Amino acid sequence: MASIANRRSVMMLFSQPDCFYSHRTRIVLTEKDITAEIIDVDPDNQPEDLMDVNPYGVLPTLVDRDLVLYDSRIIMDYLDERFPHPPLLPVDPVSRARCRLALYRIEKDWYPLVEAIQENGKGVEQARKELTESIAATAPILEQLPFFLNEEFSLVDASIAPILWRLPSLGIELPKEAKAVEKYAESLFAREGFKLSLSEAETLLR
Repeated sequence: MASIANRRSVMMLFSQPDCFYSHRTRIVLTEKDITAEIIDVDPDNQPEDLMDVNPYGVLPTLVDRDLVLYDSRIIMDYLDERFPHPPLLPVDPVSRARCRLALYRIEKDWYPLVEAIQENGKGVEQARKELTESIAATAPILEQLPFFLNEEFSLVDASIAPILWRLPSLGIELPKEAKAVEKYAESLFAREGFKLSLSEAETLLR
């Protein structure tokens, strides 16, 4: 692998192929049609290049010239501001704040449950039950607008899509009353940006 110093003119994303945190950053890249080199990383066998730029060795990590970012939410916000078209957050302050609050709740309520299920340790069935109920509870919201709290695709949808894509592999089947969630999920999966965001490992999840 060429050294980072020789490739700083190319935006690079160090990404874990089966990680939903990495996946949501890849969705933002593809939705905005941003040219970037995706470097698949095995978290148990990280390349020296990653350790050179990120002392924590966490994924995803974005390298854009001399800037190094290593938190998926920070990366998403940066990409949305650095490449403003199409915008992935509403323009008006109230709608933008609502989207950011939705992002906070997804990261606080859903993501830990997904991690608990994937770890398959004690309490996995309870985590699966809580995640199923929480996702199903969004059905009334999704009946109102084509996207989550918005007329247009946003960072919230980019954060939800990787979770919905993984539901079969998490052993989750949504109840009949969550039809709106299923319809919403299919509309996300049909987007060209979503299709292009999938790693080879993720295409095998369903």
